[in-house]
Parts: sequence; C-alpha cells; structure tokens
Amino acid sequence: MAGNLSITSPNSWIHTMSEVYVTQEKRQALEERMTRLGIREQDLVEKFILGAGSGGQKLNKTSSCVYLRHAISGIEVKCQRERSRELNRFMARRELCEKLEERILGQKSARQQGIEKIRRQKRRRSRRQKEHMLNDKRQHSAKKQSRRSAHVES
Repeated sequence: MAGNLSITSPNSWIHTMSEVYVTQEKRQALEERMTRLGIREQDLVEKFILGAGSGGQKLNKTSSCVYLRHAISGIEVKCQRERSRELNRFMARRELCEKLEERILGQKSARQQGIEKIRRQKRRRSRRQKEHMLNDKRQHSAKKQSRRSAHVES
C-alpha cells in the first residue's frame, strides 16, 4: 500500500501520495491567499460529513463532504463537488477565501456575478420592454420587405 502513504506538512495539511488532484503551485497559492486574508488553520473548524446526491454508492458511504467554518468571521462552507475528500478540502478553503474577500472588499465574486447575470437573462421582460422590442422587430421587418424585389407574374 505504498500508494496511500501520507505525509503531514508543517501547517497540518495531510498529503497523500495517491493525491494528484491539486498541484503544489495551486496549494501554495491558496496558502498565501489564506495568510493574506488572515485565515489560520487553527481558526478553522473542519468536519467530514457523509455525502449525498448523485455519485453512486461510493459517495453515499464515504465522508467526502467537507464542512468548514471560520471561527472568527463565522463564515461556513460546505463542499462536496468531487468524490475525493482532499479535493473537496481544497475547494472548501478556496470558497471560504472567496466569501471572506467578498465580505472584506464589499464586492461580489465572479461566481456571484455569473449567477446574477443568468438571473437577469432569465427574468421576464416588462410589458414596456416587450412592446418596444416588438415595435423594433416590426420596423426591421418592414425595412427588409421594402428591399425585396417585386416578383411580377404574367
């Protein structure tokens, strides 16, 4: 079982040899981002919960869902995007950083902006917008019909 040998890093993360999910550069970038935001590992409450939803029996039997709570700010994150616990740990920390940055900087994250954009696109048009759009379509149609060549039948 040499593939599952685990190594503990200085800041209490457990790295497994079978883990190829997150590159060292990404992990270091996340650690730097966390220190910039003042998030320390000892301030985090981390729990592993049984997963649920699509993913099959493996997901439902293992505790791969990560619950992360920042004790100081009270921000909670729950992540079960992947079947791997380690990848979910990484993603949960990244999500926590995004939420904390959003709170500190007062600006919305790219993910939140994307959600709002989709909501605006799906939103039903007002009566006035609809009338304006239909009027523009009628004008465009009339312009195109005036360009047509007249077919003369004998």
